[in-house]
Amino acid sequence: MSDQNNTVNAGNESASEASQENVPYRSGFVAVVGRPNVGKSTLINALIGKQIAIASSRPETTRKAIRGILTTNHAQLVLVDTPGIHRPRTLLGQRLNDVVEESLSDVDEVAFLLPADQEIGPGDKRILSRLRSDFATKRDDGTFAWKVPLIAVVTKIDELNRSELINKLMEINEFADFADIVPVSALEHDNLAEVKNVLIEHMPEGPQMYPDDQISEERPEETIAELIRGTFLEALDDELPHSLAVVVDSIDYPEDNETGVGYDGKAQVHVSIYVERDSQKPIIIGKGASNLTYVKKKLRTPVNRIVGQKAKLDLHVKVAKGWQSDPKQLEKLGF
Repeated sequence: MSDQNNTVNAGNESASEASQENVPYRSGFVAVVGRPNVGKSTLINALIGKQIAIASSRPETTRKAIRGILTTNHAQLVLVDTPGIHRPRTLLGQRLNDVVEESLSDVDEVAFLLPADQEIGPGDKRILSRLRSDFATKRDDGTFAWKVPLIAVVTKIDELNRSELINKLMEINEFADFADIVPVSALEHDNLAEVKNVLIEHMPEGPQMYPDDQISEERPEETIAELIRGTFLEALDDELPHSLAVVVDSIDYPEDNETGVGYDGKAQVHVSIYVERDSQKPIIIGKGASNLTYVKKKLRTPVNRIVGQKAKLDLHVKVAKGWQSDPKQLEKLGF
C-alpha cells in the first residue's frame, strides 16, 4: 500500500514540476501612478522588500522615475515610480511632469493608486483623463478600450473597516474600466502577495531583462542622493524647505588615491546639498551641525552596502538661488 502511495506521490511531484516548467515567463514595465502622497513609493519599497524610493508624508517627494526591479521564478516586473501628476507651479514642477510623460511612454501595464481613506477627487479624474488619452480609445457606446491593462490598487485599507472598504471598492469599480481592482496596505504588508500576483497575471509574456539580484536601475550616486534627501525629509518634516536638492559629486575609493591621505581605508562620498536661500542653510545644518551628524549616522550602514565597503559621507550645504525655476541650475542638479 505504501509503495502505491509513493508511486502516486512521485507522479504528483513530477506533474507539479512539469506544470511549473510550462508556466510562461512574463516581464515588462509597470507605471505606478497616482496623486502626490497616495503611497506609490511605499508600495514599491514593500513589493521589492528594500527601500528603493523615498517614502514620505510630504507630497511631491519623488522627483525621478525610479525603477525598482521585482524578480520571481516566472516573472520580472520593472516598477516605475513616477512623480505625482500635478499642476506645475515652477519649472521644476514642469520637469517632473515631463518625467511622468517619459515614464508613461512605453509601459506594459498601469497601476493606478487610489487611497481608500480619501474621496475620489479632481486630481484622480485628471490622471484618469491623462491615462485615457495615452492608453485608450473611446468606443461608440462611451466606454474605453485600453491598450494596456489598467489596474486599480486601493492603498491604505488599514484605515477602513470591512463595510467601508466594500463601499470604497464599489465606488472605484464605477470610476473607470479597470482590468482588476486589488486592495492593499503596504505599510502593514496586508495583501501584498495578491498585488504582486495581479500585476504578474496581467503582464505580457517576455524575457528576463535584468539579473536576478538587481533590484534597481539607479546608479549608486543617485541612490545615495535619494537616501540623504529622504532622511532630511523624515528628520526635519515641516521645517525642511521643499527646495532641497542633493547631488553626490563623487565617490572616491582608497585604491584611487596613491597617497591614501585622509582616506583611512574608507571610500569618500562627496555630497552637495542645495537650498534656495541663505536663511535655509542653518535649518539643514542644525545646531552644532547636529542634522548633518544625524544623517551620517543614520545612513552609515546603507551607504556602506551601496558602495560595497566602509564609506564616509562628506556633506556640504550650498545655496543655489531660485534653482527650482532656473533652467541652468536644474540641469546642473540633474533635472
